[in-house]
Amino acid sequence: MSGEWYEDGLRFECTQCGACCTGAPGYVNFSEAEGRAIAARLGVSFEEFLARYTVDHGSLRSLAEVKTRHGYDCVFLDRATMPGKAVCTLYGDRPLQCRTFPFWPENLKSASAWKRAARECEGIGRGGFVAIEDIRIQRDAQQARDATIRH
Repeated sequence: MSGEWYEDGLRFECTQCGACCTGAPGYVNFSEAEGRAIAARLGVSFEEFLARYTVDHGSLRSLAEVKTRHGYDCVFLDRATMPGKAVCTLYGDRPLQCRTFPFWPENLKSASAWKRAARECEGIGRGGFVAIEDIRIQRDAQQARDATIRH
């Protein structure tokens, strides 16, 4: 027995609603390796990627945001190509922070924290079960990233 409240797994299926990629101003952190992969995907130099698509917040850089009627969308969120859907144009190279959502430590602290996250993300509670092993991998990766950013 694992002792985690979600030991039987959790349901999640991305609906491409874009809720995790918009809202109040925030931060989408990325490593240098992730930034370089994004730059390569875009066909620009790393320096150009930093200048055009990121914001310097002192001790860290974040992907830039664009004010829309939905809130502050990630600069790489495409709402035009597939009407009614929000598509990440970086999907294969999106940062770890994006890849691990919604299995972030703060969303997994308790069943009530998970339910709070579900109020923003319509994919929580939908689809098939994600096994606890997969949840742990994503949770732990995000937790390790958070620890390196803070220090």
